[in-house]
Amino acid sequence: MMKPLIAVADSVFPNLDPAKKIFSKLDATVVLAENSTPDAILDVARDADALMVTFAQINSEVIAGLNKCRAIGRFGIGVDNIDIDAATNAGIQVSYVPDYCLDEVSDHALALLMSLARKITYSNSLVQGGRWEGKAVAPLWRLRGRTLGLVGLGRIPQALAPKVQALGLNIIAHDPYVSAEVAAALNIELVSFDELLQRSDCISLHAPLTEETEKLFSTSAFEKTKPEAFLINTARGPMVDEQALADALDAGRLAGAALDVLPSEPPAADCPLLNRDNVILTPHTAYYSEDALLDLQTKAAMDVASVLTGEAPLYPFNQLD
Repeated sequence: MMKPLIAVADSVFPNLDPAKKIFSKLDATVVLAENSTPDAILDVARDADALMVTFAQINSEVIAGLNKCRAIGRFGIGVDNIDIDAATNAGIQVSYVPDYCLDEVSDHALALLMSLARKITYSNSLVQGGRWEGKAVAPLWRLRGRTLGLVGLGRIPQALAPKVQALGLNIIAHDPYVSAEVAAALNIELVSFDELLQRSDCISLHAPLTEETEKLFSTSAFEKTKPEAFLINTARGPMVDEQALADALDAGRLAGAALDVLPSEPPAADCPLLNRDNVILTPHTAYYSEDALLDLQTKAAMDVASVLTGEAPLYPFNQLD
């Protein structure tokens, strides 16, 4: 019997040792593509039994070129970089890891919220630049009693909710796929998207990237926000129209923003959100901790290994006949 071949389309990890440890139980060979172009991926994946992917685009062209693939495992939560329909039609099981960085992303969102509310990064830049000027950070507002609006109420915002409630904030949420009973158990009020925009003092994005959510935050959305409101995005960059956000900040329709994700990463030199005192940018690191990366590689590899041994994955994304 031939050893299984596991292809890896791309990697952001220092090494793939945790995944290789799982695959070693199958006596599998693991091969990483030289780069994330379709041709380079197919060079290692054409005759692979499974494909692992982080950010590379696994489109219909790549999937059509897979001769033996039985499983595609995503090192991550979202699967918007995988053509799910093409994979399903090809009989390929797609799996993901929806529970690997709940603490990290919810902590990061909370840190961004508090930094915006207290103008921490701006204050630091003033002092580092030789300006000890308390008046320069005015106005600041108390967080207790304010309203946080969550766009999406999946695992990560559910982890964020009690942390925010401990600070005395009220929470409302918009998520058409979550029941009122689930929200009520978390002491969260479900509202329409427009109502969330109008009532929130801070808005935190936690929805997946879909046709419905792409550029959800555009000019029309920012016309409905409070001028003192903040926007936080630790979900997907394309959910926010960055030019519309910049225009809203310039027009005073929004007080500030903190983004861990952008439509284009890294941002271009002419990105309109750069070099602003009221914008915090972090380099897509909300998911990161050493603990989270270990969980991610291990769980993603375990599900792919399950498929290759004829078992059901713990986190299947698509349903096969």
